[in-house]
Amino acid sequence: MTDDLSLDATEKGVEMNSESYHQMITQSLLDKGNNKRLKAAMEKAKRGDKITLAFIGGSITHGAGAEPLHTSCYAYQTFTAFKEMYGKNGGNQIHFIKAGLGGTPSELGMIRYERDVLRNGTVQPDIVVVEFAVNDADDETKGICYESLVLKILNAANAPAVILLFSVFENDWNLQDRLSPVGWHYELPMVSVKDAVSNQFSKSKDEGNVISKSQFFSDIYHPTNAGHRVMADCLSWLFKETDRCALNQEDIALNKPPVLGNDFADVRLLDRVNGSSIAKITEGSFYASDTELQLAELDDQPYGTAQFPNNWMHTSESGSDSFTISIHCKSLILIFKNSGSNDFGNADIWVDGKLVKVAESQTVKWTRCHALILYQEQQSRAHTVEIRMAAEHESKRFTILGFGYVQ
Repeated sequence: MTDDLSLDATEKGVEMNSESYHQMITQSLLDKGNNKRLKAAMEKAKRGDKITLAFIGGSITHGAGAEPLHTSCYAYQTFTAFKEMYGKNGGNQIHFIKAGLGGTPSELGMIRYERDVLRNGTVQPDIVVVEFAVNDADDETKGICYESLVLKILNAANAPAVILLFSVFENDWNLQDRLSPVGWHYELPMVSVKDAVSNQFSKSKDEGNVISKSQFFSDIYHPTNAGHRVMADCLSWLFKETDRCALNQEDIALNKPPVLGNDFADVRLLDRVNGSSIAKITEGSFYASDTELQLAELDDQPYGTAQFPNNWMHTSESGSDSFTISIHCKSLILIFKNSGSNDFGNADIWVDGKLVKVAESQTVKWTRCHALILYQEQQSRAHTVEIRMAAEHESKRFTILGFGYVQ
């Protein structure tokens, strides 16, 4: 298990060096999967070669519930544990990428991947932990976006290892049953925090309780420091089990039909910076830029970074002209801003002259990034999308954060 770091485990009432704690952690290993890629990364670390551990997910990966968030989150604790176990000469050649974003599913994660994990081609992670098991209720495709993200990662030229991490809410709910078939299909390592902790929550100490819900959760969704520590220890157990097992000689097979779908495996981000090189765009009354955006502490940063700053915003003073985008592609996803402010309203979305969706800025009453599929087709063809403020919302604000497109 990892060291105590900033958490005094005994003081918090969780005996993290006990045999019962160790046994709880071992229950998290849903499947070791094919270890060829993960062992390759671990061997690189042992040799002193440069490697990168990356994490992408929702608010739990962001670090919600941890204090301080940037160093007590499970992702950073996993990173430091990996360095301690396998790093050479202090492990300074092992690098850390954290790309968690609260309230967002893999539907948005797959669009963010190039920017937030690959850093627009400047990073090639060796290990990527994917954590969307409690966020993907908002995935409109019921798993196609998740599998598309996994395939996007796996198909990289440097053959990174992918670990599927299934976190859990206080009510013992997650989407493990929906998403784990992706892991079985591609022989991926899978770690289930739910399998580790949920069964013992209802037990007394005499019956085998190790950590209570009040010790594990800071609210109904997010772990405490102790909960984040448990998650890191679950991942560390996978590393230890992988290290002691014989190497799989053959790599995983990717040239087979998807189990849920791969429609978005090639999705890319279009925003104000690159949009004119990809599509014909007329801003209309959406010519302003929104600077009051969702923030995320990336990597080990203690400060928030504004998400999707290259946006288009309609204001109360900007008029009524539509935003239009003409693009040749199979699928198009709108990314727009949710807000708790009554200054924000709804926009009607027209595709090729037909009203297809209404984008509601106050679906949730806080500032976050929201994804909405405008169309999803098997063949690429030309479409024109028009976005205009809904009736009686003309004086409201609305922010187009960007688009995800598949050509």
